[in-house]
Amino acid sequence: MSAELISILVLVVVFVIATTRSVNMGALAFAAAFAVGELVADLDADGIFAGFPGDLFVVLVGVTYLFAIARSNGTTDWLVHASIRLVGGRIAWIPWVMFVIAGALTAIGAVSPAAVAIVAPIALSFAARHGISPLLMGAMVVHGAQGGGFSPISIYGSIVNGIVEREDLPGNEVALFLASLVANVVIAGVVFVLCGGLRLGRRRVADDGTGAPSGTTTHHGTPHDGDPHDDGTRLTAPRVATLVALVALVVAVLVLDLDAGLTAVTLAVLLSAVWPDTSRKAVGEIAWPTVLLICGVLTYVGVLEEMGTIKWAGEGVGGIGVPLLAALLLCYIGALVSAFASSVGIMGALIPLAVPFLAQGEIGAVGMIAALAVSATVVDVSPFSTNGALVLAAAPDVDREHFFRQLMVYGGAVVALVPAAAWLVLVVPGWG
Repeated sequence: MSAELISILVLVVVFVIATTRSVNMGALAFAAAFAVGELVADLDADGIFAGFPGDLFVVLVGVTYLFAIARSNGTTDWLVHASIRLVGGRIAWIPWVMFVIAGALTAIGAVSPAAVAIVAPIALSFAARHGISPLLMGAMVVHGAQGGGFSPISIYGSIVNGIVEREDLPGNEVALFLASLVANVVIAGVVFVLCGGLRLGRRRVADDGTGAPSGTTTHHGTPHDGDPHDDGTRLTAPRVATLVALVALVVAVLVLDLDAGLTAVTLAVLLSAVWPDTSRKAVGEIAWPTVLLICGVLTYVGVLEEMGTIKWAGEGVGGIGVPLLAALLLCYIGALVSAFASSVGIMGALIPLAVPFLAQGEIGAVGMIAALAVSATVVDVSPFSTNGALVLAAAPDVDREHFFRQLMVYGGAVVALVPAAAWLVLVVPGWG
């Protein structure tokens, strides 16, 4: 058995163990990088660590640190309440409000599960109180989070664009963002119609005097900032400063072309220094499991590159002889595996594997990468994925077995239909 095939089989084993044993895929990938690098590829420690993504590590830590502060001091809760007041409490608009909030959170740097974890409890409680389908509300939250997930300063966007740059592929940050956003808006629109959103009509939410829907609570369930009178709707000094910091991050990255990770860390440190009480726990709430996952998987991918596996596998895909068919297969592989495992982990592995295939020039790189990104993330409505599981756990007063089956059927439909649609729209025309 060739060294290249062994390294691919080890990657498959990593995915299987991570899925069935609930072990962090990144930790497994680090162990695999050590084992394969030392025993199969004859690499020393320097050779193994050559693939460690230091730039992405800083981005992941920086943006999730800043977002953890925003969650700790109640800025995210204030944004939720303000958005509901903005639409005048119209019930039919609330699912779309949740879509926009989740998308805005991921677009400015929240990891997708973090955004879903914040928005889903509020959204599903509202749905239960006002007779909205939990499937509709849960899908809107997840698709919203994925819709904003590929902005240039987002976690997913930073990861994919970083991989594209590392692999010297043609990239288009705006095209990637818009492809995911449009795909998720279209899917959310279909779900909204099929799950009874139109029947909500002109009904309005009963206001409890705070501007929030009756029966909702803040994310923490307790007043923020230690103030017993703070219901999450007041603009306190830390919240104003955090909103300014989030805007500053967007301007720094998109206008001034500064590094997103270093900028986010700097802003987070400034907020922590001025308001240590509301920021003390933020370091512990950095998305360390995601940091470990991404860094581990990309380190293992670096080992694969060092030993020639990436080129070998890419030539194998290209050897199918029908480039469009090979592209379709890659999209379905990404969707199927991602429905049971980590979306970012799958993208971190699939994009480098597609590099030699894309280098042939018969498939547009920009369209193919966008199709892979869409295929690997829209399936996160599956109850086996983190986001789907969060939605299932957040739904009050439902038959969980029935809701689980609904999510499973819906997730299966997305896996079956979306990769083909993404391939048809983004790959077949040859974008990029």
